[in-house]
Amino acid sequence: QVQLVESGGGLVQAGGSLRLSCAASGRAFSNYAVGWFRQGPGKEREFVAAINFNGDSTYYADSVKGRFTISRDNAKNTVNLQMNSLKPEDTAVYYCNAQWSYRDYERGRTSGSWGQGTQVTVSS
Repeated sequence: QVQLVESGGGLVQAGGSLRLSCAASGRAFSNYAVGWFRQGPGKEREFVAAINFNGDSTYYADSVKGRFTISRDNAKNTVNLQMNSLKPEDTAVYYCNAQWSYRDYERGRTSGSWGQGTQVTVSS
């Protein structure tokens, strides 16, 4: 298993940008697919984006497509989420997740390890 720590959250005005990072420790991080999820106030946790083990494949929720970009640097054991053109409805706690199967993110299945989350607040 891997241990995950998110960082980079904060307060930003609508239209602004933030870059979240998910730092991993543990064995063989480069073998894991990674997903970003978020949970807004009073809402269920929802999928945001995923990337496969070597970064060749990515998948996004429709609500963030064209605004968010997921990337990874396996040499640094990190996965980043670049968030541009932020909207107030993007306000949430953002979590990263690591699991073996990238296809499971596309199927709506999640298992594996979770980080503790980082708060993103977008003001209007």
